[in-house]
Amino acid sequence: MFRPVLAAALLIGTAVPSFAADTIRVLSPTWPGFAPVFVAIDKGYFKDLGLTVQMKFEDDRSNVMAAYARGDIEVDMRTVGEHQGRPRDESTPGIIIGTIDKSVGGDGVIADGSIKSVADLKGKTIAVEPNIPARLLLQLALKKDGLTLKDLKVKEIATADTVAVFADTSISAVGTYEPFQSQAITANPGRKGKILLSSKDSDIIIDVITARQDDLKANPKKYSNFLKGIYQAVALYEKNPAEFIKLAAPHYNLSEAEVKEILDTSLGYTNLAETKKLIGTKDKPGTLYGIFDIVMGLNLENGAADNKLNPATQIDPSALAGVSE
Repeated sequence: MFRPVLAAALLIGTAVPSFAADTIRVLSPTWPGFAPVFVAIDKGYFKDLGLTVQMKFEDDRSNVMAAYARGDIEVDMRTVGEHQGRPRDESTPGIIIGTIDKSVGGDGVIADGSIKSVADLKGKTIAVEPNIPARLLLQLALKKDGLTLKDLKVKEIATADTVAVFADTSISAVGTYEPFQSQAITANPGRKGKILLSSKDSDIIIDVITARQDDLKANPKKYSNFLKGIYQAVALYEKNPAEFIKLAAPHYNLSEAEVKEILDTSLGYTNLAETKKLIGTKDKPGTLYGIFDIVMGLNLENGAADNKLNPATQIDPSALAGVSE
């Protein structure tokens, strides 16, 4: 999910030759949903599988796409919705090979106490950053009431400004994410704010792992081993969350308590079994295909995507097929 959390964004360099058979270079947003990669590095899971994995943060989507195009990275991790965003077309580097986490409360829409339902937002002003999960959640909820974003007055903001924006009484609601979501409600008690919509009640906000199509084809086992290391780290979290959190926290400049709070309330890691249900197989596509289509429609509607993409050409289950329990 596109939620920078305290760490500085870094753009990876080009010191390592592209497509090294034993190396994977990763860019991700600074969000603890991607912490299993760091934990797998620290625990030596990748090393034991013959891999060298380097991961750095980059919150700017355009920088990630440029790095992919130059061959500076082999792997990117983002939400399904961000994966689909412009200027992606069928030839753009990056194909989904797995999932890593899902939002279970970390994204949402907060509203003034006078707003009782999504339908009450008709004609009102809502502030939200373009192409963040909360915008998709709002679109989906509006559709159920026969409304679209065109029925609202949408003001574009930076999510980091949520607290100040929610203090403006001309703004009826704000699409946002944690920790700003909770902070805005607490900091503006006079507005009697509440969470109107939450990713806890939806399954469309999923972070995926993508790989360069050319390197995946040339080195399929490398990516099976990469996924294996990630799901080993997720299994560690399930068995020993305290150890996992202790390893993850320093990478995000967060305390262990802060990471625990995020993991307890905002996201859930997708383990190997759940990922296999989402991705499926070549002969039996998983549930992610339907989610992909739903999100694709929302992104085309709100202008975040220019091209309708087919999940059959954007999801490759081959690497996951090589990973066993």
